[in-house]
Amino acid sequence: MKCTPNPARYADMPYRRCGKSGLKLPAMSLGLWHSFGAQASYDNCCEMVLGAFDNGITHFDLANNYGPPEGSAEETLGKILNEQLSAHRDEMVISTKAGYYMWEGPYGEWGSRKHLISSLDQSLKRLGLDYVDIFYHHRPDPDTPLEETADALADIIKSGKAMYAGISNYNEADTQRIVDILSQRGVHCLIHQMKYSMLQRQNEPIFALLNKNGVGSIAFSPLAQGILTGKYANGIPSNSRAATDKRFLNASSIDENDVEKANKLMPIAESRGQSLAQMALAWVLRDGAATSVILGASKLSQITDNLNALKNLTFTSQELAEIDDILR
Repeated sequence: MKCTPNPARYADMPYRRCGKSGLKLPAMSLGLWHSFGAQASYDNCCEMVLGAFDNGITHFDLANNYGPPEGSAEETLGKILNEQLSAHRDEMVISTKAGYYMWEGPYGEWGSRKHLISSLDQSLKRLGLDYVDIFYHHRPDPDTPLEETADALADIIKSGKAMYAGISNYNEADTQRIVDILSQRGVHCLIHQMKYSMLQRQNEPIFALLNKNGVGSIAFSPLAQGILTGKYANGIPSNSRAATDKRFLNASSIDENDVEKANKLMPIAESRGQSLAQMALAWVLRDGAATSVILGASKLSQITDNLNALKNLTFTSQELAEIDDILR
């Protein structure tokens, strides 16, 4: 039986215009990186997606290699869409990406026309969709001319297989270059997806460039892979991803200096009536530079708890000064 979404789902979610475009994104989006693969409980995945949609999260972020195994997160969302949400497809923004390793041989990664178009065709089959709303080049390719990557993105948009083009993990110089090249081909670069959090601010200079060019932004890892939840304050819990799934995060990845900073931030969060995670999300969204943040979750309660950050996105000058002192 198909679900009946919450009729009040749009009441409390702020939607922000994505750069110089007509597309609005929810302030919080759901990422399907780790917890939506074939090894995950389908019922739990379904509960998270439906629960997120019931709370106004209309944007669901994927990549071709999300799982595990690769591709299975797209298959999971495709099944949920088909079984539960097909009547609401036009209320949703579905994004996917290509660029990281996906299959064997010389065409299974990076930024060639061959890889990008082939990968999107595979993604659409797994999702059971005719098009995605946003298609990203997932990482810069040092060996493929940027003009070829831009040509592929432009042709994908013009073919109708994606509505908007995006980039991810680009540095400042390459961001400007591909924005300009796409513009020459009659395509506006909609959005830049980049790592950004209280503890990872290296991409901050890119915000001014994006604003100048009318490009939106979306932050991934806004909780610094869990450090800004406070769960590593007293060591690595046995049930944490750093202890159980060491492909992308392990004990050596948990920087003690970052943990110390997170611990010092906790009293500020408490004074604001927020958890550390809620304050960290609010901080990313505080000034509108980030159009949206991507939430990662393994259960619905984490999503609904994070949504409470939206109740207070305002920081006093004193709070910001204290936070900067800690982060410095």
